[in-house]
Amino acid sequence: MSRKEQIIEKLKENGCRITKQRLMLIDIILENECSSCKEIFYKASKADSRIGVATVYRMVNALEEIGAISRKNMYKVEYSDELSEDEACEITLDDNTTCRLSAGNWNRVVQEGMKRCGYLKNQKVEKITLQK
Repeated sequence: MSRKEQIIEKLKENGCRITKQRLMLIDIILENECSSCKEIFYKASKADSRIGVATVYRMVNALEEIGAISRKNMYKVEYSDELSEDEACEITLDDNTTCRLSAGNWNRVVQEGMKRCGYLKNQKVEKITLQK
């Protein structure tokens, strides 16, 4: 299964309709090394002047939610043939045990940890940015 097919399948599983504009955005992200939503929008608007910037942001957020892209990797697609499409991150513990988490599980771990440490009250984590 190609990376594009994996992404489309995962989006469908998450209830996302696959429109022509969304397919075009997936192609742009797969074929280019875009560094921002504005850059993706610029390329997309050349192909379809009816596309809105909000559509681009929503699609990027949907791709982040399923673990297909990461802003820290400048919107490069994260899926590979070697990784399960459900894996968003791998955590290695000090005893060399590894935990592989899907995007949904990663979000739940962060959300719960922030609640227990007193950082969250009634909010939800919207975005995580990793610093080097």
